Amino acid sequence: MSGPAPRLDVVLPVLDEAATLRASVTTLHRALSAMPELAPWRITIADNGSTDGTGDLAEDLADELPEVRVLSLGVRGRGRALRTAWTSSDAEVVAYMDIDLSTDLRALPPLIAPLLSGHSDVAIGSRLAPGARVVRGTRREVLSRGYNLLLHVGLGVTFSDAQCGFKAMTSAAARRLLPLVEDDAWFFDTEMLVLAERAGLRIAEVPVDWLEDPRSTVDVPGTVRADLAGMGRVGWGLARGRIDLGPVAAELGRRPLERSRPLGAQLIGFGIVGVLSTIAYTLLFLVLQAALPHQTANFLALAISAVLNTVVNRRYTFGVTDRSSAGLHLVQGVLVFAATWGITAGALALLVDPAHSGSLESLTVLTAANAVATVLRFLVFRVIFRPSAPAEQEIETRLTRQELIDA
Repeated sequence: MSGPAPRLDVVLPVLDEAATLRASVTTLHRALSAMPELAPWRITIADNGSTDGTGDLAEDLADELPEVRVLSLGVRGRGRALRTAWTSSDAEVVAYMDIDLSTDLRALPPLIAPLLSGHSDVAIGSRLAPGARVVRGTRREVLSRGYNLLLHVGLGVTFSDAQCGFKAMTSAAARRLLPLVEDDAWFFDTEMLVLAERAGLRIAEVPVDWLEDPRSTVDVPGTVRADLAGMGRVGWGLARGRIDLGPVAAELGRRPLERSRPLGAQLIGFGIVGVLSTIAYTLLFLVLQAALPHQTANFLALAISAVLNTVVNRRYTFGVTDRSSAGLHLVQGVLVFAATWGITAGALALLVDPAHSGSLESLTVLTAANAVATVLRFLVFRVIFRPSAPAEQEIETRLTRQELIDA
């Protein structure tokens, strides 16, 4: 295949897909031909170790269709195939989709548009975003939602669907980010998205129409085990600083544009969170004090509710989304917790006689002490959760707007 470099390179990773390859490639080719806004484009068949004649069929398709090329790796690994194809592509934007074409191809232009415009660095199709229409079995639905929930809780991600086989990114982002992605199999997608978000790349999500292919040969139990192991590896690597995202963030990262919220909104949000966390604390203390000494029950109940209170207040009451300050805020939150525990523990020690008091008296004293501690927490949070450099952010915003005007 010769000619100018394409704007879009759509990669189809395949392994023993001789039965469906021709139909899928011709369908995709026909769809792309009807999308002039994406031209010029290319289809790359990335054969990763097929033994059923897929490679020969792919070569035949490349001979018949000038926009099709074949990349033969000779070794298995879907993630390896995507990394190789994407990082070696000369296209402006690289994409991939599963060979079964479960995702409606009409979602392709909105997937690619934010990348060609420069608005985003990565784009993903989502079966869980509002507006998506999905037909699949209950088992796959539960596993998918459970997996993405684990990602949100365990790794703190914000994207909705890590596993949909319909993704794209700019070639510049691919060449800088993908060498850091270790997985060569099915966890590749998730690891790529986690690292992209941590590096500050913007991820656009497109709700898709998706129909499950009943002929899918994916080993679901094995994939689940590998994904859980991958989550642990990536989470540990990020926590220990073993994954160096600094150069990627410096070159491609987009700094969050944070602004302090009005005092009234902060007070309302803090009050709502405070009520909910106080209820949580109360319930925890009542349960724990039945089996533990009052001081121990107080410490554990306060620790759990304080962590939840800090996380929710940081994000929703004070609007802090910048991950770069999360570590510092965690340390500061521990100090605030220590001060809060000191207030409640002191009140418990001075005002309650464990030998002659019941749960109601202890709870009354601790609730009052918590009210004092809550006021202190708000004042401290308002200081430590303040955006660090609004002036610099405003300058960056003006520069970005001027660059768009000049372009």
